[in-house]
Amino acid sequence: MTRTRALIAVTLATLVVVAAAALVPVARAADPIKLGFGMALTGGLSANGKPALLAVEIWKDDVNKKGGLLGRPVQLIYYDDQTNPSTVPGIYTKLLDVDKVDLVISGYGTNLIAPLMPIAMERKLTVMGMFGLANNEKYQYPNYFQIQPAGPDPQTSTAIGFFELAARQNPKPQTVAIVGADAEYPQNALVGARELIKRYGLKTVYDKTYPPSTVDYTPIVRAIKATNPDIVFVASYPPDSVGMLRAAHEVGLQPKIFGGGMVGLMFTTVMTSMGSMLNGVVNYDFWAPEPPFLAIPGIKEFLKEYQARAEKAGVDPLGYYLPPYSYALVQVLGQAVEATKGLDQQKIADHIRATEFNTIVGKVKFGKNGEWAKGRTLMVQYQKISGNSIDQFRGPGKKVVLYPDEFKSGNLIYPYAAALK
Repeated sequence: MTRTRALIAVTLATLVVVAAAALVPVARAADPIKLGFGMALTGGLSANGKPALLAVEIWKDDVNKKGGLLGRPVQLIYYDDQTNPSTVPGIYTKLLDVDKVDLVISGYGTNLIAPLMPIAMERKLTVMGMFGLANNEKYQYPNYFQIQPAGPDPQTSTAIGFFELAARQNPKPQTVAIVGADAEYPQNALVGARELIKRYGLKTVYDKTYPPSTVDYTPIVRAIKATNPDIVFVASYPPDSVGMLRAAHEVGLQPKIFGGGMVGLMFTTVMTSMGSMLNGVVNYDFWAPEPPFLAIPGIKEFLKEYQARAEKAGVDPLGYYLPPYSYALVQVLGQAVEATKGLDQQKIADHIRATEFNTIVGKVKFGKNGEWAKGRTLMVQYQKISGNSIDQFRGPGKKVVLYPDEFKSGNLIYPYAAALK
């Protein structure tokens, strides 16, 4: 009896251990993979932050419909950074230490990525950056990757097409005025502009910055007009991009070529509110509804889903600027997780560094400092815009791609005064 009881006890204990062991991986497999980030849902960059969030949510839903990552559902955990860099360290500390996220991506914009970099380096995180300009030039952190198609020389990427187009004109423009906000992105863009001014042998007649809190741009534009420049390059965030353009029309500023690095002009709300005031502006961009871009696999399906959700979400109804790249950013991260079969930060980074990815914005290969190995920043000109209808911006012809040549869809109307007409 004693032996029988002992045998039964051992058998039951063994069955309990085996059952418990069998249940452990099932429980773990059911746990979500947590992706954490801050995002500009209020403040000056919210007009882009909210569409970026919607794009990431669409990716999450698409992935989960297919069974998740590694057989686990993806969960998003995010907080409003209020377009305030000082909130970023606290947000990511909470995400990592309290929420225990598995993966992180940055919020939108250079200013909001900058304060994340020291945290990423200290914690040895793999970080996907969402449209920051030259954030890794100083740190050269090997596990940072940038979805903005700036290329290996990000500081000149915003301005290179602008100055190249100017240099092709006959007679060639000679003088240039550059102006921008005293903030992270504009400062980096102006550094690149100064380098290009030297490269193209131009003479600088105005080079100043203004506080990000500026609300009246008329005195700035009057000062620029007084120098009578052939070229005016502006590096600005959305509120001041609108302010500078309105002031230029008020003052009658008409250089031969105007624009360059004005964030926000490509937002649908800005395009419809500014209307014909956009005519003639030559500005950087990353996506346009032109045949080469619409032919990329997956992009039409994404835009259909995005635009179907946009009205309810109260975001940019077209989503042509940032949303495709926001989706592509998490596409890259998700593909790397699946390829490495785990959540090891270093393995994920090593895979991203070595791989060319297929995304809805085309093939993406990273190079120096996590930037695209080959840049693809567009230079477009707003042409023949009439009124404030959104429908005119849905197809080709209003935002004509001028640069690079392989994506060219039309010709520059030059000088700026001619395009205004």
